[in-house]
Amino acid sequence: MTDILFVTWDGGGNVPPAVGIGAELQRRGHGVRFLGHETQREALTAAGFEFSAFATAKPFSSLESNSPPRMMALFSDKAIGADAVAEARRLPTDVVVVDCLLIGALRACADAGLPYVTLEHLFDGYLRGSWLKGPMGLAAKAKRLRPRAAWDSAALTVVASLGELDPGYSLTRPVTTLWTGPVLTPPAPHDLSSHDPAVLVSLSTYNFPDMARSLQNILDATAGLAARVVVTTGPVVDPAELHTSANHEVHRFVPHDDLMPEMSLVVGHGGHATTMRALAHDLPLVVMPMHPLLDQPVVGRQVEAAGAGRTVKKGASAEQLRPVIAAMLADGPHRTAAARLGALIRESRGTATAADRILEVVPNGARPASRLG
Repeated sequence: MTDILFVTWDGGGNVPPAVGIGAELQRRGHGVRFLGHETQREALTAAGFEFSAFATAKPFSSLESNSPPRMMALFSDKAIGADAVAEARRLPTDVVVVDCLLIGALRACADAGLPYVTLEHLFDGYLRGSWLKGPMGLAAKAKRLRPRAAWDSAALTVVASLGELDPGYSLTRPVTTLWTGPVLTPPAPHDLSSHDPAVLVSLSTYNFPDMARSLQNILDATAGLAARVVVTTGPVVDPAELHTSANHEVHRFVPHDDLMPEMSLVVGHGGHATTMRALAHDLPLVVMPMHPLLDQPVVGRQVEAAGAGRTVKKGASAEQLRPVIAAMLADGPHRTAAARLGALIRESRGTATAADRILEVVPNGARPASRLG
């Protein structure tokens, strides 16, 4: 049995790829445990993992309104790095899998000589481009954490994304960089003409400013639309605050994999995880980015360039949104483009591929698992 430590943080779409890969490794009989924020304990233990909270790093919650300086402090936090090294040494650990944004943890693993893997849950082209050159990357550089060197020194970089959509895919990268495809359970191919029109509306589980207002504009735009409209608000927006119409169904949470086989379109915020899941179900998208400094605008542009969606502004009014949503709900070339990308995602076997390669980088080889499923 190989022992693997995942180091994560309380974000949104950054967690599911780590959980998916961890579950696959655990299914194969390997030891998997997580280190993260105390606010993640309930979800990660419910998923069947051993969990430890950061011992010295500052508390953090995705449900709070976190300013850019707070995010910069999180990603460049050397205390997270110290906690990661301490946890790796507390119990037998063959390899540490670290969220790509936790530069403090990556640098600490590199300096301690620990075998580590970088897990990129977004486009590599965004990470090494806008993120590295923007405030987040500059904060890490100011603390002399050398983000690029920390990524490049990893035994393996897992990019849990579709290379064709990633603007960084064609650029020169270390040979240890691997695009595995998105980490998800591949659904069946989806014939959108086999059911009545339906729209899934889902913004982020993370607390972005004015998200409730944006969601209300989408609801107003879809009021009276000749389609079923299912809204998942997540933990931040209270459904009781929203004004809905007869064709709206509003829930705090429903697993998207349960809904997407019945949907014709997804209106989302451009979160990488939700976007890849929608495309895996052959669904076109309308993308409304919630934050200009994150990867959401890049995701929207790439999906639109591939012909599988449209991007709208966060402040778009109901009158501006209505024709865009109606056009993307109807049949057209955007459906063909989404189905092509969906087939590529399903064929990539992202979860299994990532698990395979992580085991390959274990020093002296992964020990045979004793509880193969």
